[in-house]
Formats: sequence, structure tokens, C-alpha cells
Amino acid sequence: MKHLIELEINGRVYDVAVSPRDLLADVLRKKLGLTGTKKGCGAGDCGACTVLVDDKPILSCITLAITCNGKKITTVEGLALPNGELNPLQADFVNKGAIQCGFCTPGMIMSAAGLLKRNAKPSMYDIKHEMSGNICRCTGFKRIIMAIEAAAETGVK
Repeated sequence: MKHLIELEINGRVYDVAVSPRDLLADVLRKKLGLTGTKKGCGAGDCGACTVLVDDKPILSCITLAITCNGKKITTVEGLALPNGELNPLQADFVNKGAIQCGFCTPGMIMSAAGLLKRNAKPSMYDIKHEMSGNICRCTGFKRIIMAIEAAAETGVK
């Protein structure tokens, strides 16, 4: 049985028919074509699928889409500036060499964006704690932390 839900994604409202078992990651990628959100492990262990729901990081691969009805969702695509350029956090990931293979990058950026929305000047502990749910198999954690620190220094939110 399908249910019609309303999702506000990156400032645009979508009416989407979902089954009670549809996962948010699958709805974003397969039904709406927002492929920036990656589905890594499918078990909520790697963080590649992180998106913001009402400005809080969540794991979209283990979140039922139906539970997001009426909520505001931000994906990595939604962070871009209105002119299409990368936002400063995304640019810091590029400039600091934190993107490596790129598969984990959207989830890393979304976790970092969630942190910076809650805490504009995070400590090193805050950054490491927030990013502990995200796995980078290229071992780029030092550069990822540097990118988040740079974004915090410039006041990115």
C-alpha cells in the first residue's frame, strides 16, 4: 500500500508515493534523482548516507521515508550556493584535499554542516566526536578535520 507524503528537500516541496518500508536514501536517489546521497553499507554504520532532517544529521539508509513526512530535508546538493557554486564548507573540503575518492564525502559534508549549524566554533573534540559516525576508507580523516576547522574559522553555518 502506497502513502502520499510531502517532503521539503533543498527548499523544494515534493509529493511522493512511498510504501511503509521505503528508505529515505532510496527515495532520494531512485524516486527523486538526488544521487549525491550515497548508500554505502545500508546498515547505518558508515555515514555515507547522511542528510539533514530539520537541520539534524540522520542516516538516510536506515530512516523510513514515511517518518520524514512534512519535514525539511537538506542533501549535499542543497548546500550549493544559489549561483551553483560550492558553498564554503564544500570548497574547504576541495581546497584541503579532503575529498579523496569522494564516496564518503557527501555524508562527511552533511555531518559537518549539521555540526556547524549547532556549534559555529567547534573544538577538535567536537569535530572528532561528530565525525565518528562517518567512515573514510581512504583514511583522509586529517584533511577532513582540517577542512571542517577551516570552515568554522570563516564562520560557515
